[in-house]
Amino acid sequence: MSGESRLVHIVDDVPDLHDLERLPMVVALEGFLDAGASTAVAVRHLLDVEQPVGSPQGGSVVATFDVDQFHDYRARRPAVSFVRDHYESYDAPRLVVRLLRDSGGTAYLLLHGPEPDNRWEAFARAVREVVERFGVTLVLSMGSVPMAVPHTRPIAITHHANDIELLTAVSPWRGELRVPSSAQSLLEIRLGEWEHPAMGFVAHIPHYLAQLEYPQASAILLEQVELAARLTIDLTAVRELATAREAEIDGYLAEHEDVGEVVASLERQYDAFARSEEQGSNLLAQDEPIPSGEEIGRQFEQFLAGLDDDGEDPTARGDLGDGDGR
Repeated sequence: MSGESRLVHIVDDVPDLHDLERLPMVVALEGFLDAGASTAVAVRHLLDVEQPVGSPQGGSVVATFDVDQFHDYRARRPAVSFVRDHYESYDAPRLVVRLLRDSGGTAYLLLHGPEPDNRWEAFARAVREVVERFGVTLVLSMGSVPMAVPHTRPIAITHHANDIELLTAVSPWRGELRVPSSAQSLLEIRLGEWEHPAMGFVAHIPHYLAQLEYPQASAILLEQVELAARLTIDLTAVRELATAREAEIDGYLAEHEDVGEVVASLERQYDAFARSEEQGSNLLAQDEPIPSGEEIGRQFEQFLAGLDDDGEDPTARGDLGDGDGR
């Protein structure tokens, strides 16, 4: 048994899955790569979607990670209920792998929970143990990042993989970008070194909506998972959430022209960028500067408060307290 067995526990009564022709595993970690709570909403949908007869709702847990080894409790404090004179209902963070089935009965695994705050290398080795124990044939990750894009344009997706043959679309980026790393990105690199195929998708979220749940991106990410993993997932519920959110945003913009102008500026910049890409010219449009962060922050402070009219702190949804998705 691997030395990492102390970090991950394989449930004793798990059925043998090695005889399956293919067994994809979806990795969906909440934290840094979860702008708009897109990953959290996607996971919630996968756990809520009806399972075939004979399979437990929400799937069955087949592996659990020792979350104490990975979680920074002071940085991301779990909630606990205080009832009159005592504490109860502690929301302990869980990092688990579940066995689920799609609409056609095809099995797949879902690794979900908070992104590890530390010991990323150990986490990657523990995931490797899961991959090799169950005979996972493909690992797919979902993520989302805030970008200076308007919500009125198609959601862009960055595709990535540790084997170019796995890519299902051309990357929109050219050359090399130095970006902050994540547990998912390191995992993909290490899996490639261990000759396990891995790929993923990152949705570009309008930065002024990054602290709200944005199910539009969740639906797009799940569509990518369906395509790459050859799964069939009923997306009706998450698309209904996306439609409702879109109506909320459009209604607010119709009543607040100042906020609408900021969005219009982003639309002009986006369209000019798209035209320049098609023509192979300068990627930055002339005379159409992107609004500054301070300007957008001022304009959308009321915007976020208007959508969050139930009084709930939007940063409490999906641990999205700052610009990096935490």
